[in-house]
Amino acid sequence: MTATPPPEGRRPRPTRHRGPIMLRGGEPDPQAQGSTTDQRLLDRRGPTDWVHTDPWRVLRIQSEFVEGFGLLAELPRAVSVFGSARTPRDHPHYAAGVEIGAALSRAGYAVITGGGPGAMEAANRGASEAGGLSVGLGIELPFEQELNEWVDVGISFRYFFVRKTMFVKYAQAFVILPGGFGTLDELFEALTLVQTRKVTRFPVILYGTDYWRGLIDWVRGTMAEHGAIGPGDVDLLHCTDDVDEIVAVVQEAEKARAAGDNGGGMRAAVTGPSDA
Repeated sequence: MTATPPPEGRRPRPTRHRGPIMLRGGEPDPQAQGSTTDQRLLDRRGPTDWVHTDPWRVLRIQSEFVEGFGLLAELPRAVSVFGSARTPRDHPHYAAGVEIGAALSRAGYAVITGGGPGAMEAANRGASEAGGLSVGLGIELPFEQELNEWVDVGISFRYFFVRKTMFVKYAQAFVILPGGFGTLDELFEALTLVQTRKVTRFPVILYGTDYWRGLIDWVRGTMAEHGAIGPGDVDLLHCTDDVDEIVAVVQEAEKARAAGDNGGGMRAAVTGPSDA
């Protein structure tokens, strides 16, 4: 599939913040006007070592779960899309991300990404331009990384494991665009949760047969042959170059879950022009 890079630029949208939550578009939030959370805290200055102790961290972790659940609990059905933050806007993988985000949006799914640049921005952009809900779950990093401009509803987390919980809890499926270590981390965490039945089985779809073929061959030819995974575990992955197929796989799995068929649905497959 050859995708044409989308045109650059868009008109600025109103942005407002409620604590770690970012909202774009619509009318300004009157509760966000005036004072800040810090100003409303009314706490006096003093030693701050206590905020770095483990008991306080537990409360901070709890607050991140509360904020995340509160923001996402009423999301419509959604798909989490992952991929490299380094994908340039003129790359075919970026164009594919825009197309995937738009196709999922037109099928009635909200699109959840890590909220960053590259492939994440592409999927958010496609969803937003198609009129769907574009969600970004950011992460605090040593280097600055703002939520991309195509996120309609966003939140930033301190802890990776809290953020990962949100990706899984509120998604009907995972779509994985080409990416690096972070993308692989998210991919294998999803596979582990499905393999160990910690979550109800849902599709894990890889986009880009040329990019992922070596990994799938290694999983099938090395991990499975050495008994490190079960023979059926390879079937947890689905790889394609067809955006329409991605949407069809997500919809098929949703119908299977609705019918109570949580044990099947995904097949080991690599489809694309190189299979012809």
